[in-house]
Amino acid sequence: MPALQKSPHQIYAEHCEKGLLAYQVEVDTGKAIFHPRVVAPGSGSTGLDWKISGGRGTVHATTVVFEKGQPSHNVCLVDLDEGYRMMSRVEGVPPLDVAIGLRVQVRFAPSGDGQPPYPVFVPLGEAA
Repeated sequence: MPALQKSPHQIYAEHCEKGLLAYQVEVDTGKAIFHPRVVAPGSGSTGLDWKISGGRGTVHATTVVFEKGQPSHNVCLVDLDEGYRMMSRVEGVPPLDVAIGLRVQVRFAPSGDGQPPYPVFVPLGEAA
C-alpha cells in the first residue's frame, strides 16, 4: 500500500470546510462507505474513491438525550440516498418531533472550537 498523503479523515474534514458531504465508494463493487477509511470493510480493498453526497436522506433511528442542566437534543442515524448511513442529529424541530422516516437535508454547523464544521440535518425543505 502506498503511503498516504492525507488521512481519510483529513480529506473528509476538508470537504466539510467547503460545505460538502463526502463519502467513499469501493471501486470494485460500487458500495458506498462511511465513515472514511483506508480500506473497505469486509473486502479489505484499498480501491476507494471519494464522492460528494447530495445530502438528502431519511431518518433510520432516533433518540433524545436529556442531560442535566442542558437542553435536550436528538441523536439519529440517517440513511443517505447514496446508500450509506451516518450518525448525526436533526435540528430545526423539537427533539421529540424527529421521527423514523423523516426526510432530511444536510447542512453544516460551525464547531466553534477551531475544528471544521460538521454535518447536521434539517427536515427536507427547511435547509438554508
